[in-house]
Amino acid sequence: MAIDWAQLLIPEHSLLEIVVRGTFTYVGLFAILRFFLKRQSGVIGIADLLVIVLIADAAQNAMAAEYKSITEGALLVLTIVFWNYALDWLGYHFPVFQRFTRPPPLALIDDGRFLRRNMRQEMITIDELMSQLRQQGIEDPAKVKKAFIEGDGRISIICHDGANVGGQNDDPREFT
Repeated sequence: MAIDWAQLLIPEHSLLEIVVRGTFTYVGLFAILRFFLKRQSGVIGIADLLVIVLIADAAQNAMAAEYKSITEGALLVLTIVFWNYALDWLGYHFPVFQRFTRPPPLALIDDGRFLRRNMRQEMITIDELMSQLRQQGIEDPAKVKKAFIEGDGRISIICHDGANVGGQNDDPREFT
């Protein structure tokens, strides 16, 4: 069996087309995940999840010969990584982009009262929120000063006694 080096290394498709396809795929899936799946994204960021899925798919296509060359698959992977890095860089340097890439926290409880409108917006039921409170050792929502769903889908809780539970510290320089 001889290796067809030309088929293996010479792209069959336009390199610009691969970059454009990778760009549209990344931006489209990012928008879907950012605006519709905030609470399901879990602890890892939406962009991180998206990169993992797209790179796996792009690499699989290159390895399975759906692309005729490794060059095409590698270029698509690099395009996806570029956009992930570019959005992270823009979000770090320009707050306007950070608001797009990471949604602001949304209050779910204020002084022990459930904010049903916000809960409906995120499709979180009282049972689900109570489950989150119980997991943090809080039986009574009246003990909760504030509870937020964070941009990454986690729920952070601030109790009336000043304790922060399950989210970020008061000092944004500290990481949990």
